[in-house]
Amino acid sequence: MALILRKLMHIGALPEGLRAEAEAEGILFLAEYVPVTRRFTGTIPGKRSTGSVASYAGALVLTNYRALATMSTLPMLAGRSIDQPWSAPQIGAMHAELDPSGLTLTADVAEIDRRCHGHLSLHYKTAIPDEVLSQLPRRTMAFDVGPEYVFRAVGVPYHP
Repeated sequence: MALILRKLMHIGALPEGLRAEAEAEGILFLAEYVPVTRRFTGTIPGKRSTGSVASYAGALVLTNYRALATMSTLPMLAGRSIDQPWSAPQIGAMHAELDPSGLTLTADVAEIDRRCHGHLSLHYKTAIPDEVLSQLPRRTMAFDVGPEYVFRAVGVPYHP
């Protein structure tokens, strides 16, 4: 029932603008309405958690050029969790891993914002076929994000 409601309201769909970009880059894999599990343990200004778990919906796209994942909480509104070219330098506090069970993003939030401590993870639960994984230039990535990324993922307003 939840999946039907998400599809009717387009929660978890890839926004049309991003879809057009991905199609131009050559889509290797596309999954929409993917269950996303967010786990957070730690503290950030405005929230303390000993094991917060939340469920969202999102989209995962792997193209010849990049890895892209969005997460939605409202109809027609999706934020990017990862949008990294395969050729980007592999440095940063966010770590991404693609495997047959989907995409997992993890971070020690203290590396992103010194006011915070703890661990954040997002798991996009979708089966990625081995033939797709074998075409990817890499299965792990690292990239930087701003503090607002952590606050938004945990559901707390960001105040610099």
